[in-house]
Amino acid sequence: MRIRQLLVPFLLLLTAGCASTRPGGYFEDDGPHDRVPVDISSIPDAVPRQEPLSTRGNNSYAVYGVRYQPLNTAQGYRERGVASWYGKKFHGRRTSSGEAYDMYAMTAAHKTLPLPSYVRVRNLSNGRSVVVRVNDRGPFLHNRLIDLSYAAAARIGIVGTGTGLVEVEGITAETPSTTTARAPAAASLISTAQAGTPPRLYLQAGAFANRDNAEALRNRLVKAKLLPVHVAPVQVDGQELFRVRLGPLDSVDASDQLARRVEAEGLPYPIVVVE
Repeated sequence: MRIRQLLVPFLLLLTAGCASTRPGGYFEDDGPHDRVPVDISSIPDAVPRQEPLSTRGNNSYAVYGVRYQPLNTAQGYRERGVASWYGKKFHGRRTSSGEAYDMYAMTAAHKTLPLPSYVRVRNLSNGRSVVVRVNDRGPFLHNRLIDLSYAAAARIGIVGTGTGLVEVEGITAETPSTTTARAPAAASLISTAQAGTPPRLYLQAGAFANRDNAEALRNRLVKAKLLPVHVAPVQVDGQELFRVRLGPLDSVDASDQLARRVEAEGLPYPIVVVE
């Protein structure tokens, strides 16, 4: 789920968030059109070009009590997480940049990347990738990293599941053409074996400089039967931190359910980690 315009009353989003979902992970009043009017495989990737920043959607903003500061550039950006997609419910509505949302264009929504900017989104489960133009804000619910248009979701194979584990990489007009060249969907497909080790999905409930604090949280989660849980040490900028993680988990749905259970224990909503 996502917000079309930051000034739209949040009640619309909250009401949609309470709706039951159909198979495929999208809300019952969203999804694809009954008859798709275009051949999705013929839609080209977005082509990065130099553009001025939008006059809308690039200032600091807050949603659900969380403040976001948009980045000045997508160059150097790389992150893994969960991608979702949005369809006919928002088709034709204004995005945060003021442009109309076109579910049959290669576009996306992101919380902090500049509007507009370009990213390559790679499905870590099957190796498919697509280049999209970021022109909207969101998604703001369920630990999602990026919200893809229907066309982009179809290109990387997540329409049926509704979500997918992805890597998002910022690219610019100066990025070598070998990494931004357009290609048909079939050429973007890499077998699971070629794509490498399957991604692993975790929830991170906390990170501490003191191991005793990490173990205390782990014990609390174990007592609540929130499993599997472990403490994973890591070096960050020369400092040892102890991360409390649940997983690996079988699916995005499983992580969503477990995250809600963690929150129900009076703990902060855990963050998604994809490795």
